[in-house]
Amino acid sequence: MYSIHAIPAVALALACAAAPAIAQDAGQTRSLAATCTTCHGTDGISVGGVPPSLAGQSRDYLLQQLKDYKSGKRTGTIMPQHAKGYTDEQLERIAGYFAAVKPGTAPSAPRAGN
Repeated sequence: MYSIHAIPAVALALACAAAPAIAQDAGQTRSLAATCTTCHGTDGISVGGVPPSLAGQSRDYLLQQLKDYKSGKRTGTIMPQHAKGYTDEQLERIAGYFAAVKPGTAPSAPRAGN
């Protein structure tokens, strides 16, 4: 029989062992989301709202849009081809990433010659 005092120690050891995997997952998720930067702006905050900003949108809404692009239900620009390149799990991670980003205003592009 295990001591009642051993249970917290085991839980702590398991949590510490999982920490590198969680950090790696966070880094991989950020890398997946970075593929959206060119069109949707840094951290999903687009300049002037075109294309739409992703930051702060509902995770469920973003995920449904991505799945609709992937399935061909929603057509448009490059998004159907782009979404088809991801697994459903990757799309879930991307949607979760942008849902967690605080929405804001993107900085304006610098003027030429400045």
